[in-house]
Amino acid sequence: MKSERIHKFPFDVIYEDNHLLIVNKPAGMLVQPDETGDKALLDYAKEYIKVKYEKPGAVFLEAVHRIDRPVSGLVVLARTSKGLERMNQLFRERKVQKIYWAITRQKPPKKRDKLTHWLLKDEQKNSVTAYDYPHPKAQKAELRYRTLGYLNGYTLLEIELLTGRPHQIRTQLAKIGSPIRGDIKYGYPNPNKDQSINLHSRRLYFEHPIKKQKMVCVALLPNEPFWQEFLSLDDEKIKPENLEFRFEG
Repeated sequence: MKSERIHKFPFDVIYEDNHLLIVNKPAGMLVQPDETGDKALLDYAKEYIKVKYEKPGAVFLEAVHRIDRPVSGLVVLARTSKGLERMNQLFRERKVQKIYWAITRQKPPKKRDKLTHWLLKDEQKNSVTAYDYPHPKAQKAELRYRTLGYLNGYTLLEIELLTGRPHQIRTQLAKIGSPIRGDIKYGYPNPNKDQSINLHSRRLYFEHPIKKQKMVCVALLPNEPFWQEFLSLDDEKIKPENLEFRFEG
């Protein structure tokens, strides 16, 4: 599915039909409005629908899931209540494969591994602590990662997110000594100049909740020199015939 740049809207459309709108969010943009009052992806996307389809009234559009503000990549929005309900169900039942790319300075202990931690969020500080054992009020979090390659002293990781906890990838990688580049909240020494972190929601695989067709959505990397250098490390692996699809029930 090819990205389509829509004039004056700061995101790429990856897929669109009557029920779903899947976009590539730039780093630095909120998915949903919050207390900051900054314009969010949801606001821009509603404008996009309103302009493209010349809708005179209010536009129904809801975020099915979220990614953090400094993170780029795929976000699924629902254009109908039916699409929203059924996509929510797919996420709850772990029938959406979520793949991220992350860049770290410190190599993980293993080239590939499954990580299991228990995450406890501090709402006041908006930060998460990872424990190696069950902890009161903490949520179990699981992911798989594999190393795609090394470049200029950095490591490119591909992460399959098995659960969807706040700051999960950021916290779990930091816990094993490999914080994401630019993520000073979780231990990286220096921020990126644009305040982004090098974490990108790269790929989604699921069955369309209405049409029942297999969906493979891939988000292009940010058009930023540091990210672009890493694209050569995975030239063939994102082709559909080379993908591995697994669902956690």
